[in-house]
Amino acid sequence: MVAADDAGRTSDIAGKLGVESGMVVQELGWDEDVDETVRDALEERSGDDLLDEDADEVIDVVIMWFRDGDGDLVDALINARSPLADSGVVWVLTPKTGRPGHLEPSEIAEAAPTAGLAQTSNITVSEGWVGTRLVAPKAAKTRR
Repeated sequence: MVAADDAGRTSDIAGKLGVESGMVVQELGWDEDVDETVRDALEERSGDDLLDEDADEVIDVVIMWFRDGDGDLVDALINARSPLADSGVVWVLTPKTGRPGHLEPSEIAEAAPTAGLAQTSNITVSEGWVGTRLVAPKAAKTRR
């Protein structure tokens, strides 16, 4: 039964992030503190390995692990947006409040428009990480 519960949770994580079979998913900001369960769920659902920052493909979903101290968020978002498909999504995953590297949600809300993105929602991704969904403004309007 535990295996079925784990599989269900794994599927839920990828579903929360909007990842479907065949989507191209890029991962930015990997470090030893990332949640491997999230990574595994994304690879399982998409059916392929996560691509790194050197990928040349058009990207459907960018998963950006970002912590306070990781550098300039606006620059990171601009870089994440450049290979994104017109209907693509950037998920900024940050440590939850009280954890090392926590980033205030207001910092993401301020950086997104400067990078040409609009914030659409926030979710709890895992025990240690929260996610903020960002899209190009045109995509934000068509999804309402």
